[in-house]
Amino acid sequence: MNTYTKFLVKNYLYSILNVFFIFFSLIYVLNLLTELEFFKRTDVSYHFPLYLSLINTPIFVFEMFPFIFLISTQFFFNNLFTDNEMNIFKYSGLKNSKIFLILATTTFFVGILIISIFYNLSSNLKNLYLGLKSNYTDDKKYLAVITNNGLWIKDIYNENILMINASTFNNNELQNVYISEFDRNFEIKRNIKSKTIDITNKEWLIKDAEIYVQNNREIVKRLKIQTNFDYKLIQNLFSNMSSLSFTELIEMRKNYKKLSYSLTEIDLQILKLISFPIYFILMFIFSAIIMMNTKTFKNKSLKIIIGLFLSVIIYYINNFFYVLGSSEKINVISSVTIPLIILTIINYFFIRNINEK
Repeated sequence: MNTYTKFLVKNYLYSILNVFFIFFSLIYVLNLLTELEFFKRTDVSYHFPLYLSLINTPIFVFEMFPFIFLISTQFFFNNLFTDNEMNIFKYSGLKNSKIFLILATTTFFVGILIISIFYNLSSNLKNLYLGLKSNYTDDKKYLAVITNNGLWIKDIYNENILMINASTFNNNELQNVYISEFDRNFEIKRNIKSKTIDITNKEWLIKDAEIYVQNNREIVKRLKIQTNFDYKLIQNLFSNMSSLSFTELIEMRKNYKKLSYSLTEIDLQILKLISFPIYFILMFIFSAIIMMNTKTFKNKSLKIIIGLFLSVIIYYINNFFYVLGSSEKINVISSVTIPLIILTIINYFFIRNINEK
């Protein structure tokens, strides 16, 4: 590796680490305030909110990585301009395009490490966070998971414990359902079997219910039971994809497909993760172009403000297309690729004469 390559990579990584720790600290403080508000009437040890905030912070930092790269690039080039190092490189025959290539390659490999290591660690910590915090919420009285055998729900309502298994879940209905109802001592009260259950509301409507009590069988055309679940709640329980590692997302997708459950959310998360290294590179190029075109500005804060303003615009454009994708207004691939294509076109338009800067 050439000396100038080592210099560029070392300083660029140093800039990323500095901005990373700034973001981590800010997000940690915000999380801590949220946890303190949540536990203000709960008897827990003082270090518990600190711990929860710590393990919940990485996944939020992960979402901020595109902007960490953008701001890191701004600080990196600002230091080069301040120390007049860009002119030294230029006089030594090192073109701006070569610098861009070195740093873009570095960004790509850092992005791969972030996806493969940091994201998986963050998702595991998020999963741990949700498990610990659920002990202090009402949600602990019910549980829903998707496995190879379909959707499984454990629900506690009044004095009854319901264990529910459905082979498919779609359009406000559970299909091919088997319900075991227990009392508080886990003594079986009855079993209910039905091909279709309407779960639009928390009062479920069971159609053509086959009820088994001991050795007796009874068929009821329309049976209603009270639960803590409805269609919207079940959907929301599976919408938090950030607590799943990449391999868990793939496994979950297989289970969703078997259950005929919508794959939109999970496909969106998988494609988002796959595209992130490219997104990081585009954000680096975008930020570098801004700095190269504003290097004559004497006010350093103005450069940073311009970058932050444009990054906010990019953030809302991305969110806009993600919402369109999650609501199925456009297909999932388009919702992920269109913002990247827009950013690529912008970068291409401004990078053509970069060696003249």
